Amino acid sequence: MGNGLALYDRLRAVGYAHTWAYGRNPMYYNYENIGGDCTNFVSQCLFAGTQVMNHARNGWYYYDANNKSASWSGVEFLYEFLVGNSGLGPFAELSSAEDILPGDIIQMSFNGQYFQHSLFVVDAGHGAGKKTIQVATHTDDTDHNPLETYTYEKIRFLHILGVRL
Repeated sequence: MGNGLALYDRLRAVGYAHTWAYGRNPMYYNYENIGGDCTNFVSQCLFAGTQVMNHARNGWYYYDANNKSASWSGVEFLYEFLVGNSGLGPFAELSSAEDILPGDIIQMSFNGQYFQHSLFVVDAGHGAGKKTIQVATHTDDTDHNPLETYTYEKIRFLHILGVRL
């Protein structure tokens, strides 16, 4: 378990999202052709705002395409890590659309059975809620895309609470 807490640098995370929404950081593998790059992109944004990885067996880390945690690029694994993390790195809670802030994460299910897509919140707008939230994502690359343009069966909102050092 970490010894201290740090604030999540939401501005830095959102800045990273804007920089790489339509491109690929060469430091990271592009998973677009093998299942999608959305959660990999979200993890990169999250790392930009936390600067801390969790190297535990079920942690959250990336060294290269062959040495990374399942939670770095897997939708369900990222969710499980963030809401269950009591060790190093970022941690989150399920939230409502009204409590989402820039730098938070949204996950969607298109079939109603399991969650398949991760999106990074770049703007929550005034009054917050599904009508004002804007996201950035990979696979179908986009930035400042209104959440209300997506069609989905289920949606969940992950509010990042902080970072353990």
